[in-house]
Amino acid sequence: MEVLVAVATRRRGAPAPRAAGSGAVTTTFTKIAPARAKQLFNWNRILVVLHGIQAAVIVAISPTDALVRFEGTYPVSSIVDGQFAGFTQGKELLLSFPLAYLVAAFFGLSALAHFLVAYPLRERYEGWLARQFNPMRWAEYALSSTLMIIGIASLSFITDAGALVAIAVCNASMNLFGWSMEEANIGRKNVQWSHYIFGCIAGIAPWIAMFTTVGLSLANWPTGTAPNGGSLEDFKPVLITIYVSLFVSFNIFAVNMVLQRLKVGRWADYLHGERSYMILSLVAKTLLAWQVWTGVFMPAN
Repeated sequence: MEVLVAVATRRRGAPAPRAAGSGAVTTTFTKIAPARAKQLFNWNRILVVLHGIQAAVIVAISPTDALVRFEGTYPVSSIVDGQFAGFTQGKELLLSFPLAYLVAAFFGLSALAHFLVAYPLRERYEGWLARQFNPMRWAEYALSSTLMIIGIASLSFITDAGALVAIAVCNASMNLFGWSMEEANIGRKNVQWSHYIFGCIAGIAPWIAMFTTVGLSLANWPTGTAPNGGSLEDFKPVLITIYVSLFVSFNIFAVNMVLQRLKVGRWADYLHGERSYMILSLVAKTLLAWQVWTGVFMPAN
């Protein structure tokens, strides 16, 4: 009650009391040393090439008959012997495009982002990093990793447009919470973790949905021929490997942020965490792309 009275009677416009050591915000930042800036420039331009080459190769060597499908579903009433017998589910194809183009697109987005911070936005990028903030990274992840997770979902036979949109929005939100997490902590001594927690909640939701679908799919696995001409039965271990490897790699990004924010060991240097993000992004995209290629696109013997 005393707290409520104190809040109610505090003079309008007066600053709220702050707990001792709650962390004054730093407003001056040290510019990145020229040698470190040069290293980052080299990293970014190398990654432009690595992502760009893989995008081009995927388009050049992959078939286009494996599709990502967005289907609208709707209830259809069932009539048996003139009596209403419940509803069945109707489907209508709303949109489809080759999975190979989606894989190439997430490489292309990464190549574009690295090009922008290496060349036209280099000075601004270095200013962001001096403040321990990189909005370009989170904007790129919100797009590229969302394409990745849509691709993963489509491999497990998720085609419902509503489900795919929800998965995409949750994943993009997770990355945008990463943006707000860094922005909220610019200059702060004590880390404000609420953005991180909200991002984890948004980020885990698509995986719960996809693992549930995969579990049910494995128990009722369809028969038939895969797009590469092989048996769908042979695709089982490929799908499991993709899910495990990508789930682990996605979560390492979250671990990297924690280490960076807590300044653990080498992560006390923000730029070490920045390079770690670069490596993780390349590894995760490369893993997904070539696992998809060998399991879906490569012709079966």
